[in-house]
Amino acid sequence: MKAITSKVSKSLPIGARLKCIDNTGAREVEIISVKGFKGVRRRLATAGVGDMVVISVKKGTADMRREVTTAVVVRQKKEYRRANGLRVKFEDNA
Repeated sequence: MKAITSKVSKSLPIGARLKCIDNTGAREVEIISVKGFKGVRRRLATAGVGDMVVISVKKGTADMRREVTTAVVVRQKKEYRRANGLRVKFEDNA
């Protein structure tokens, strides 16, 4: 199966809160940093769909809270455009 290329607009800055959609026990996480981000001085790093981010768990089970780990962004509210002209957006950030 061939991958669908797209130009994802990076709309989730550091400090953004996301919904966690896996079964680890975390419900809400906050972005601490974005892996591989190359930016301009004093500009906040931003992430989009498919980016690897370092997160801190804010809400969830007692043993998961305050844990720092990595995650992948799978949904964002801000629409982005695929190469075939289709625009994709979701109801939440996750």
